[in-house]
Amino acid sequence: MSEAPETQGPRVQSVDPEEVAFYDRYAATWWDPAGPFWPLHGLNAFRTNYIRQRLAAHFGSTRPEAPLQGLSVLDIGCGGGLLSEAMANLGATVHGIDVTPRNIEVARTHAALSGAEVAYEVTSAETVAERDATYDVVLNMEVVEHVADLDGFLDACARLVRPGGVLFVATINRTPVAWLTAIIGAERVLGWLPKGTHQYRKLRKPAEVTSRLERAGLRVTHRTGVAVSPLTRRFRYTRSLAVNYMLTAVRPQPD
Repeated sequence: MSEAPETQGPRVQSVDPEEVAFYDRYAATWWDPAGPFWPLHGLNAFRTNYIRQRLAAHFGSTRPEAPLQGLSVLDIGCGGGLLSEAMANLGATVHGIDVTPRNIEVARTHAALSGAEVAYEVTSAETVAERDATYDVVLNMEVVEHVADLDGFLDACARLVRPGGVLFVATINRTPVAWLTAIIGAERVLGWLPKGTHQYRKLRKPAEVTSRLERAGLRVTHRTGVAVSPLTRRFRYTRSLAVNYMLTAVRPQPD
């Protein structure tokens, strides 16, 4: 496992200290399939399949054993590394970043045990963008609903996508039905996630995300809703974007 240096610097406007403190409390439970973040384990397999399919269609990969071979991936808000390791296992060169130091500690420890080749770093998307770094693939999965400055954050994410590259966003819509199912149902009734994981005012409508990405030079090429059965706990695609949804956006090649 390779490691990038720790990054220190001024407070980034999009980073919410309350969100950092929340995830710091639960950092040690990321890889526990029966722990507070168990829904992410099922969701991780589902979103990995979505990413793999979209990238295969975009880049034309024909290598089933390592379909992401040769692609550089930035996993923003990587948490304990669930998605970062999944991308590395598919052959990608992965850089996982998170603003919560304990998350990165957990991710590095697990990668050392599993043998996953991931470079983890405590830093923000804005800081990495200031280095003029670009990637083939930028993952922004279940992050935008936790940032304080959506426009600044998405601008930085878009800058990180190289020409011809792809950005993925997964998040929760800001609708009454999303409040009822994702916050009241999942957190307070079913106990699927710790209370306080999501705040309704910070949920993002698809139009808000899409318009900002398009102003930053990206083009949204695919979107899908995501639903989960409370009985089987299985995820599936749906046409409705009213609760959970995923977007794929690309930066066009210059003429």
